[in-house]
Amino acid sequence: MHIFYTENPAANIVQLSPEESHHCAKVLRLKPGQEIGFVDGSGGMGEAVLLEVSSKNTVASVKEKRMQPARPFRLHIAVAPTKSIDRFEWFLEKATECGIEEITPIICAQSERLIIKPERLKKILVAAMKQSQRAWLPVLNEAVKFRDFMKTIDGATPGYIAHCAAGQKVPLREIYSAGSDALILIGPEGDFNEEEVRLAMDKGLQAISLGENRLRTETAALVACMGVSFLNGEI
Repeated sequence: MHIFYTENPAANIVQLSPEESHHCAKVLRLKPGQEIGFVDGSGGMGEAVLLEVSSKNTVASVKEKRMQPARPFRLHIAVAPTKSIDRFEWFLEKATECGIEEITPIICAQSERLIIKPERLKKILVAAMKQSQRAWLPVLNEAVKFRDFMKTIDGATPGYIAHCAAGQKVPLREIYSAGSDALILIGPEGDFNEEEVRLAMDKGLQAISLGENRLRTETAALVACMGVSFLNGEI
């Protein structure tokens, strides 16, 4: 069954966006009477029967709707966008498949990419959500400078920073408590600089290790994401 994304569906009607309508009508060539699946990005999912199908406006009648439970913890990864946007998009896709709740692109002193296109990145998230049959769309925040992001940290969520500089670090598996929320910072290809690490530590973030080998930015972010899922018994 083909799955479509619809924002804020009514109780009995699903109306697809022009983009989803075009995919339904012109790419998949579905017809009235056929059944589709839908997700709303807020936990709602179900099945519906197509009533009207066109490339600009597609409407379906809800057959069944249910809620997919949210995870009992929230994972927020703040990560520097990679120079190659393809690698950053790869992380977004895989992290969504793993169930991440929130992503913040952070611009660091040694970042090589300073600008991202959130509209395209949201499409990556939506596609990954549908493909993995999840009903929760991760929050993708606007890109923010590292210093400004630090100002938003209030200590309410346990925070961790993965960096490559010398110093004491604790493996994520030894410091993270299953069932708890987590904020994990991953730096750019050139890593966080000394000042950024110091700012994070001053905010109460703890330095962590993601293994003995040096990882690419997108790999480190995904390892952190999968590590939290593993420690919570999801994989």
